[in-house]
Amino acid sequence: MHLIPPPFSISTKNLFLTVLSLFLFTTQSRAQTKDPSPINFPTPKNVDHMLFYLQRDPNTNTLIYALNLKENGNVDADSPIQVYWIRYGEKGQKKDLGYIQRKFAYGIDTKALGGDKYEFRFVSHKKLPFYLQRSADKSYHAWVTINNHTIKVNRLFIRIQGGSFWLPNVKYAEIEGTDEATGKPIVERVSVK
Repeated sequence: MHLIPPPFSISTKNLFLTVLSLFLFTTQSRAQTKDPSPINFPTPKNVDHMLFYLQRDPNTNTLIYALNLKENGNVDADSPIQVYWIRYGEKGQKKDLGYIQRKFAYGIDTKALGGDKYEFRFVSHKKLPFYLQRSADKSYHAWVTINNHTIKVNRLFIRIQGGSFWLPNVKYAEIEGTDEATGKPIVERVSVK
C-alpha cells in the first residue's frame, strides 16, 4: 500500500506526523538493513517492564514503550503502556515525552479488547494496529502483523539521512522482532516512497 501524503504547511505537528506516518505506512518484505545508520545505538538494558524501544537518527536518545502497572501489580487498563525517553545523548536520564511528541508523533492510543489484550496505535498513524497481549508465559508482549508475519516487536528504527528539522529525509524504517510462526528473528522494512 502506498500513501500519497497530503499537502501540508511546515509545522512541528506536521513534521512528527510526516516522520512517523512514513515510518508506519508501507512495507517491503523481510528487508535486511542496507544503508545503516552511522550511529552506534545502545541497547536499553535493565529497563523495568520494557515491551519494545524506538530509535532514530540523528542521535542515540531512545523511546521506551513499557508496561504500565498499578501499585497492586495489575496492568493499568486505562493506560497500559507508558512511553518515555532515555536520553543517552545527554546523561542517560529518563524523561517524559513533550506535549507535541506525545500528541502528534510517538504517543499511542489504546483500547482494551478484553482477556488481557489491548490494541494500540501510534497517534501519528492510526491505520496500523499493534497489540499488547499476555502470552502463555504470563508476560505481556507487543505484536504487529506485517506482510503476513505476526511479529513480537523488540525494536523500531527510523533511518533519517539529511534534510532539516522540519523536513527530514526519512530513508526507511524497520520493525525488528521475533516471527511468531518460526521463532526466528525478523526485520520488516517500512518504505517511505
